[in-house]
Amino acid sequence: MPTSFDFLFDLPLEQKIGQLLFIGLPGTEFDADTQELIRYVMPGGVIIFGRNVVAPKQVRNLLDSVREIVPVEPLFGIDQEGGLVDRLRKICTPMPAARTIRQHGDLAGARSLGRITGETLRILGFNMTFAPVMSIMTEDRDLLSNGLYSRSFGRSPGEVLGYTTVYMRGLHRTGCLGCCKHFPGIGSGEVDSHEEIPIIHLSHDDLLAQDLAPYIELFGREDNMVRAVMISHGGFPNIDIRRGVAGGRLIPASINEHIVTTLLREELGYKGLVLTDDLEMGAIAKHYEIEDTVERAIHAGEDMLLICARPDMIRRGRDALLKAARDGSLSEERINMSLERIAAYKSLAQPPLPFDADALHQLSEETSELNRKLNYTYGGKI
Repeated sequence: MPTSFDFLFDLPLEQKIGQLLFIGLPGTEFDADTQELIRYVMPGGVIIFGRNVVAPKQVRNLLDSVREIVPVEPLFGIDQEGGLVDRLRKICTPMPAARTIRQHGDLAGARSLGRITGETLRILGFNMTFAPVMSIMTEDRDLLSNGLYSRSFGRSPGEVLGYTTVYMRGLHRTGCLGCCKHFPGIGSGEVDSHEEIPIIHLSHDDLLAQDLAPYIELFGREDNMVRAVMISHGGFPNIDIRRGVAGGRLIPASINEHIVTTLLREELGYKGLVLTDDLEMGAIAKHYEIEDTVERAIHAGEDMLLICARPDMIRRGRDALLKAARDGSLSEERINMSLERIAAYKSLAQPPLPFDADALHQLSEETSELNRKLNYTYGGKI
């Protein structure tokens, strides 16, 4: 697949490994420690959290500083969903929750949210967002303590598909890329994967008919709308059948070949970029050391691994992958398979727009107007 990023295949091994990592930064400034971390890993992606955000120009300067010292333009991502997951609320008007838009039956609002999000992010220096959430949140699922309340566009496959499609059209028209999450669907999980593994008891057929139905429809479209998918840390005992194994540990989807390769790639035919959820979340970190986790994730079929908080964990993950590549347990062929998909996704990423404080102010005003239209006020379960 010829792209402008074909030179990834010619990088030194250490930098090839770096391309597989999507890392968080420790603070708000590009200080000596942050610079050393970036130079050590040379990551394929950088994700920003609320802890990194103080002011619009500060965010842009932080991302531009990373750009200046890496040999390959990174993906710059953020969880900018709106509602409860809004990393920019300290510097921009809080964006409305997906649930609020769906409750008002406002497809135009979903398109506006996508457009406002994309334009804001590109001015701040980002090229992608980890959104939308494609969980199906029925009335029964709303009662669960899984952290997904308000984050979904719908109570049915049709609702999720419709609002997701419109949102992504608004987002993509700005030149900002999206990432659908959290495959294959964790809406029926009873716990938050930040704390523990949510167990999804749906059968294979029920999962196909419900939580996977919007993904299947989007994967089959000629416009190739879905270019990136994030894999959850959910456990799926009814579709993760390991013959001849009794009483074994349930393997989270993010590091499970039966989910990433067998279900997503082979059965559903998805060919785009695949990323893990944060490998420091409790669902993973309480059960696996990071060295084991990163190798399992790559062997499961993941292309990029998110390690979002601790610099020591980021370094350990990078070192484990490099060691595996050097001793042959991680083959060059396998690395290049992911590099091909990373290159294809990066070729779609647009350079940042010029920083424009007035334009950001105007976008915040548009968000305020959208919030007024939806009667939306941030705070609590909305």
